[in-house]
Amino acid sequence: MVVAFAPQPNFLSRERTVAAPTFNRWLVPPAALAIHLCIGMAYGFSVFWLPLSRIIGGAQPKECPETLGFFATLVATDCDWKVSWLGWTFTLFFVLLGSSAAVFGHWLETAGPRKAGLAAACCWCGGLLISALGVYLHQIWMLWIGSGVIGGIGLGLGYISPVSTLIKWFPDRRGLATGLAIMGFGGGAMIGAPLADRLMSFYATPASPGVWQTFVTLAAIYFAFMVAGALSYRVPPEGWAPEGFTPPAAAKNAMVTHRHVHLDIAWKTPQFWLLWAVLCLNVSAGIGVLGMASPMLQEVFGGRLIGLAIGFDQLDADQKKQIAAIAAGFTGLLSLCNIGGRIGWASASDKFGRKITYAIFFVVGLALYSAIPFAAKGGMVGLFVLLFAVIITMYGGGFATIPAYLADIFGTHHVGAIHGRLLTAWSTAGVLGPVLVNYIREYQLSVGVPREAAYNQTMYVLAGLLLCGLVCNLLVRPCAEKYYMSDEEVAAQKHITVAEVVKEDDDIHADFEDFVEEGLDPAATDADPPVAARAPPGSKSGSLLLVFAWAAVGAPLAWGVWITLLKTATLFR
Repeated sequence: MVVAFAPQPNFLSRERTVAAPTFNRWLVPPAALAIHLCIGMAYGFSVFWLPLSRIIGGAQPKECPETLGFFATLVATDCDWKVSWLGWTFTLFFVLLGSSAAVFGHWLETAGPRKAGLAAACCWCGGLLISALGVYLHQIWMLWIGSGVIGGIGLGLGYISPVSTLIKWFPDRRGLATGLAIMGFGGGAMIGAPLADRLMSFYATPASPGVWQTFVTLAAIYFAFMVAGALSYRVPPEGWAPEGFTPPAAAKNAMVTHRHVHLDIAWKTPQFWLLWAVLCLNVSAGIGVLGMASPMLQEVFGGRLIGLAIGFDQLDADQKKQIAAIAAGFTGLLSLCNIGGRIGWASASDKFGRKITYAIFFVVGLALYSAIPFAAKGGMVGLFVLLFAVIITMYGGGFATIPAYLADIFGTHHVGAIHGRLLTAWSTAGVLGPVLVNYIREYQLSVGVPREAAYNQTMYVLAGLLLCGLVCNLLVRPCAEKYYMSDEEVAAQKHITVAEVVKEDDDIHADFEDFVEEGLDPAATDADPPVAARAPPGSKSGSLLLVFAWAAVGAPLAWGVWITLLKTATLFR
């Protein structure tokens, strides 16, 4: 018997990721987490700054001569890099994240999450390898290009790759689904930073701090996890809905639409730019604080952190080391709050609605930022820490809630691409927030303000940003009728219908049976195994796969949480 096959879609195409009816949608969040936990290491890259600033001089960094020009310094191999220069990698991360998400967002919607996830793995891990070569050759420009630019593009692709898919798999729990995935980006540093620290200790020699070897090792580990996550992505067939789910009836002026706005139209609407401002202002306030959390606690409370009634400038070197360890615990606590806020607030938004959830962020945040100077002046360390802990939950919650907010306003058809363009707000906030916090602090110190009071004006400025964000959020309204796509336009853009998917499943299954009858090995052909023959989620094999998938991402995340809790404990001793 001769078996004839119709041309099959490319393995990486979106069509080949359409799930069978037996597919368990709870396998998609761990696939997204596998990618987000890897790229989330961008938050933990500061663990490399001090080792990289001492490669040439060792314990005493060797500074480049002041007479050396800018471009000559970029290629100099006989003097150490400044931490401020290394910090540009962090800036490039988030500038490229937002811009690449905006540029490639539309391509992702048509190419599918599998192809985007693999591209993210190649960029992020390839960037680490280029950075490793740059460290080995002592060329800082290679670090900027490798991790900052190429890795930043990987961040953008990896960050948005699961958003549209998860929203379509969880129309009944949009906030929870996106919160589960984006939680991983906040938790990546909790795993990556201590892992990198241990790897550098393992590889370190008297002549090398072990950074380039650590980059290579992390690239290999991350590539394995990211590829596994990308290949595990599946998209639901058109028209799919969870069993027993009934979409809420559309109501006039309801904040949740059942229609769709095209990407090319969405960014021209007032709703898009209002939500852009909402995200930018919320993130600006939070990211500025996160970047200065450790020095802020040390400078505000000084010796009071270790029971001494003296300021930061009066501490000796050993005492400063003690309070630095306590501040590290504070930073770890904020990381946990960032993660908890992403899943907690995003889930809560399913009940409260996105607009009300963001209103809570801004109103409560405004009050908390305004209360911080009073807690600092009164020496109330516990209250100070609690205020920032709540603030950072709302910072993380803002990231996780915005994709669902976009789906509510613009529909789900182009939500991934729209989210990609909206992330340019993150790029802007990544510059605006730290600049505000750092420069206001420097100005306060330059005019003689005591170090412990140098952040007071900053808190009031950040509260002002949240007030502006509240106004923007209150102005968000449903899109006007003219912006929505017609049913014909939506149908024209759907490449796979439910009938086509079912037919494709039946054809593949029939071909597979023919192979078995002829005694042929399906693995030796170009045809895929029967998608429809996958074990149903209630079966033993399906349940084991679900457990394994969650354990693969849950175990490293639990380890990161445990390490962070140990560091946080020093804050309360």
